[in-house]
Amino acid sequence: MATDKPAWSKPLLRSPHKVADKAQRVRGMFNEIAPRYELVNRLFSGGRDTYWRKRAVKLAEVHPDDDVLDIACGTGDFARAFAQASPKSIIGTDFAHEMLTRASGRGDQRLRWVESDALHLPFADNSFSIVSCAFGVRNFVNLDDGLKEMARVLRPGGRAIILEFTRPTNPLFRRAYELYANYIMPIGASWISRDRSGAYHYLPRSVVSFLNAEEMVSRLDDAGFSNSQAKRLTMGVVTIYLAKVR
Repeated sequence: MATDKPAWSKPLLRSPHKVADKAQRVRGMFNEIAPRYELVNRLFSGGRDTYWRKRAVKLAEVHPDDDVLDIACGTGDFARAFAQASPKSIIGTDFAHEMLTRASGRGDQRLRWVESDALHLPFADNSFSIVSCAFGVRNFVNLDDGLKEMARVLRPGGRAIILEFTRPTNPLFRRAYELYANYIMPIGASWISRDRSGAYHYLPRSVVSFLNAEEMVSRLDDAGFSNSQAKRLTMGVVTIYLAKVR
């Protein structure tokens, strides 16, 4: 759905995680960029986003009796990556309707799609053995509530697999990467996606202002997880978080 004015202006981007109506703005921007979302991801990650998802699925150690819930599933890339590991069931959920429309349009009968907010999942306690989320937790209005919801729907011993952007640790590489992410990528991605919401200005800014890996592990522990780990990929551009529910 098109927006009459940008969801993200320069003043809002100073502290995007503190914007009062963040959920509404995030939903609107993802609905706007849904048609070319996957194309932009492929192009501006140099195809690495496919590798990142495959690596996360491998680390999840999927078994044939696993029930998987993929939160903030977008157009379904991560859910489809999990399908290649042949778990018992997979459900993808997102609160952006246009994203789910494209996810469900692939016709894959192995997958189910549910429109819902990650902070208020419509599933009973102990429903899944794996909960995943790729590049979505930093968009939650309340990170702690979202992580607690993940823990709630997991069975005892179940595991969370979270894939998220992080700032590279090497100062020189971080400077070069953030020059690309903050200036080059937003112009190109906005043009290709025909985006008017400001999504590709918000997305890199939401990474810079989000938690680092150590802080994220601490928040997982506080939410009820244990054995939380952070595994950095591609010089720290992306981090995979692994955690088990207590």
